Amino acid sequence: MPIVTNLDVQLAKNKMSLTELSERVGITIANLSILKSGKAKAIRFSTLEKICKELKCTPGDILEYIPQEDT
Repeated sequence: MPIVTNLDVQLAKNKMSLTELSERVGITIANLSILKSGKAKAIRFSTLEKICKELKCTPGDILEYIPQEDT
């Protein structure tokens, strides 16, 4: 998939665990894990906003587009 998540990078930069982020934003650890692993099919803007607020980052710091080469 050409969209990758860098949630783990932002968590490390903020020295924050997934559990702590979960408690701060009110999102289950399971849902954050799905996002972190790149298995999420969608994310609400309101969820992304909460995550960015807590991690002091922008959506572009969490989500990255990496084009796939044509085969």
